[in-house]
Amino acid sequence: MGFTSVWAVTAHPDTTIAALARRLLPALRADRARPGARERWEAWQRAPLPDHRTWYAAASASGAPPADPAAVEAFHALTCPGPAVDDVCGGVPDPGFRVVDDVWHQDLAEEDGFFSVHAKEYAVSSLFHSLGPARAALLPGWCGNFLLTAAEAAAALPAVERAFAFPAAERAAAEARDWLWYPDGEESVLDGPPRVWRAAVAKGYGLCAVAVHVS
Repeated sequence: MGFTSVWAVTAHPDTTIAALARRLLPALRADRARPGARERWEAWQRAPLPDHRTWYAAASASGAPPADPAAVEAFHALTCPGPAVDDVCGGVPDPGFRVVDDVWHQDLAEEDGFFSVHAKEYAVSSLFHSLGPARAALLPGWCGNFLLTAAEAAAALPAVERAFAFPAAERAAAEARDWLWYPDGEESVLDGPPRVWRAAVAKGYGLCAVAVHVS
């Protein structure tokens, strides 16, 4: 069955962050506390998956053995949109709130948003595979979802810079692990988030990041 997902990182004044907190923070905590979520995270931290091109025997051209299918499935379960955040952002239980209309369509300046939209793919999954466990652990929140005040965004920026800073050879390897397709001129998951983060801190804004299904 097909689907379309969006991972968005957007910058907002603290008044907007405070208004979102009552909806999003409980949902984020619920997804983090889901049965098996912490175990999946710890398993991936202990045993990173090999290059995604070796995950399925039929698709592997390197001759390397495929990854453990159970580990791949667990990684996808860890990094796909969490059901609680997905529901809240999609108007459940409050039909009067939808993240598309009430957060993303609020006249955001170009520098205040990064949107990664993909059919049958999850941006956070590709990002985390590209970064690897140690770098992904530097990001706040839970598996791509976070809500930060201006002060929290500024405090987190040094760790975020470390997460996305690569020597040239390591950057090339990270790009090779990113399996998403980008139209000409579109930012990758390795470029957009730190750009928005820097812009938010420079303006004294907080940050909202959510991964959701939109169809």
